[in-house]
Amino acid sequence: MPISGTALLQLMQLASPALPVGGFSYSEGLEAAVDSGRVSDETQAGDWLLEQLHLGLERSDLPVMAAAMDAWHRADAQRVEALNQWVAQTRESAELRQQTQQMGRSLAEWLKNRKPPDARVAQLAGLSPAPTWPVAFALAAAQTGAAADNAMLAFGFGWAENMVQAAMRAVPLGQSAAQRILARLIDALPAAVERAASIGDAQRQAFTPMLAILSAQHETQYSRLFRS
Repeated sequence: MPISGTALLQLMQLASPALPVGGFSYSEGLEAAVDSGRVSDETQAGDWLLEQLHLGLERSDLPVMAAAMDAWHRADAQRVEALNQWVAQTRESAELRQQTQQMGRSLAEWLKNRKPPDARVAQLAGLSPAPTWPVAFALAAAQTGAAADNAMLAFGFGWAENMVQAAMRAVPLGQSAAQRILARLIDALPAAVERAASIGDAQRQAFTPMLAILSAQHETQYSRLFRS
């Protein structure tokens, strides 16, 4: 679907690591995978992130974000709250739950300064126990006027760029290797978004047991760079 230049630039802003939500400080279990020896080079890091895209984002965060974006457009407060609760309840470790809530709160605070003022931001900030990242991103994306598929691509690219940066520091990797991994993720994102768009409430799932185990182990890891 065609997108205006302004909407495109606003989505790029939301996907940028410079957005003040702290996404750069999380590895989402990747650091624990490195520490355990499961990821030790460019190929393994790329494979790990591709699997996380397909088993994680494609089946949970991307469908939730699209559904929440629709709910924000329709001013369906009950639906927004239900989606937010689903995200919080399906995070499989304490640190992954803390991540989505911290980033959601930070984006809600940033949106308070966005012009023109939007009454829905107060609803977002008031979600209990906290706004979650996909639901907060959905409101920010809805404000741009962009279509859901473009917003999902921006959401996925923002995740991919943060995770590649995490891989650079944790594995570690050079910049050229990181860009090759990012290219692999970019190639996979459009199809992942298309599949995610067809996932309804009954098919949506958050089930990544190895990632959950590694994330729980990361909570007490002796030495670490990242908050998750």
